[in-house]
Amino acid sequence: MSNWTLQREGPFRGEISPPGDKSISHRAAILGALADGETHITNFLPSEDCLNTVRALKLMGIRIDAHSATELTVHGGDLSEPETILDSGNSGTGLRLLAGVCAGQPFLSILTGDESIRRRPMKRICDPLRKMGATILARKGDLAPLAIRGGGLQGIEFESPVASAQVKSALLLAGLFAEGETVVKEPSLSRDHSERMLRSFGAQIICEDLTVTLKPGSRLKGQPLHVPGDISSAAFFIVGALVCPGSELHITNVGLNPTRTGLLDALRAMGAEIAVLEESEVSGEPAGTLVVRHSTLKGSEFGGSLIPRMVDEVPVLALAACFAEGETVIRDAQELAVKESDRLATVTSTLSALGADIRRTPDGMIIRGGATLRGAAVQSFGDHRIAMMAAIAARCIPGETEVQDVGCVNTSFPGFLEMLERVTR
Repeated sequence: MSNWTLQREGPFRGEISPPGDKSISHRAAILGALADGETHITNFLPSEDCLNTVRALKLMGIRIDAHSATELTVHGGDLSEPETILDSGNSGTGLRLLAGVCAGQPFLSILTGDESIRRRPMKRICDPLRKMGATILARKGDLAPLAIRGGGLQGIEFESPVASAQVKSALLLAGLFAEGETVVKEPSLSRDHSERMLRSFGAQIICEDLTVTLKPGSRLKGQPLHVPGDISSAAFFIVGALVCPGSELHITNVGLNPTRTGLLDALRAMGAEIAVLEESEVSGEPAGTLVVRHSTLKGSEFGGSLIPRMVDEVPVLALAACFAEGETVIRDAQELAVKESDRLATVTSTLSALGADIRRTPDGMIIRGGATLRGAAVQSFGDHRIAMMAAIAARCIPGETEVQDVGCVNTSFPGFLEMLERVTR
């Protein structure tokens, strides 16, 4: 088990480019595998999560050439029955999206993941995929491993009880192999990377408010695809620069998809000085450069439709709230309880250990800013976002902080510590 020992250094200064977006990297590899011809991917995220998706596709007969760690060519074609179990490791995205793909295949697939994945709920994808015609067996009826006998699917109209890009994407991917339309309705808007990418690959897809309709019959066509930088990875450095006096950080080539920029909206509501420069579109995704300067933050209240737009960034938003004046309330975030860890509990535990005035609520947290934070030994709980949140805190508070069990960071952000050291020294 590896640990980091960190302490306060200089302000966050300089220029960084975050690694490729994890969500988009998964989808690029999967859609490239399903498309006719070649899909050339640049700025692919070579994290453990995404590489597990690549391995699963190879096990189903897809040729994928790696020209470098971040550049791949996927040779699309028909999938074949894997001879062994498909292991998504720590990736809920990988497992759920692959479940949608496998539901459309006329063969048997068995999907699993690590210990945390085997605790996460799969009923939300299993039930609608079963309604489409797939046969799915799950441990205790709701948990991985999943055994999927696919093929013979019919499109359905599904009203999701949660705003979940993973659920929506699994059904849309299954819908590529179904007869009739596949319609997914959500209570609020979740990430739309799948819709954007499916459209660019040639799928007939219609998005109206909170409803997505996939029409059958179109063949996907391979294409060049550049992955923008991951705003969820950039989020840690954004908050570090905001709360550490004297900071000014330029973050280039970062994805600015509006379904992912809830954190920027929340931080600006708290008084953050964040400018956007050089906006452009990269392979159907908006991107640009962020300029972040140290700011005086004020507590605020966040909930409702904003939460799905920043669900992975809530831990680092809670850290920002520790440095704000007044009280910050985060509600409607019960989805965090079924992430890599119960993040409502682990964020509260970690920040409390550092001296924060924070209290968990049934669906969120209440943070009172102004408490004196100081270094301490903290656990990652095997959750990459908790480990990185703690590391950013360590660079901004007095005393020495030991972040324990940090190997999990490689699931999303290999090279995180090196980047942190570069901008704070």
